[in-house]
Amino acid sequence: MKEIKPPHTYEKFRNLPILFLSGSIEMGKAKDWQQALVHALDGENVLILNPRREQWNSSWKQDMDNPVFREQVTWELDGMDSADIIAMYMDPETKSPITLLELGLHAEKHPERLVVCCPEGFWRKGNVDIVCARHGITQVNTLEELVLIIKNRIATFPGE
Repeated sequence: MKEIKPPHTYEKFRNLPILFLSGSIEMGKAKDWQQALVHALDGENVLILNPRREQWNSSWKQDMDNPVFREQVTWELDGMDSADIIAMYMDPETKSPITLLELGLHAEKHPERLVVCCPEGFWRKGNVDIVCARHGITQVNTLEELVLIIKNRIATFPGE
């Protein structure tokens, strides 16, 4: 298992299946579910793209003319486009507007890549449930279930 965070590149690890961790962050409001997943996947043959940047500064202007912000968003979009698996987690304590945007971007484009974890209590769970059902997207209710689905998908990659 190899974990890469922005702004680092991952080209030299393209021989591994790529897992992108899409989901709640909201400037640190969400629990660090990404690290829990990384820990649970230790020992797996996978490259994990974790967008939770080490040196994030919440004062950065979220504007496309801000080079650091643009680099972050571009890294995330490129990572999702490169991913074999996109794991989404929607923390019930957050609104997660970017995660909802990302679900919309990939629901039709790559539904087979998505695994969505939307626990009870998420403010737009009904919308997420309907989108996932309509597009045949795998959906689970807990992080433990998310880990099991990811491990099963990793195991099906050629060379395993």
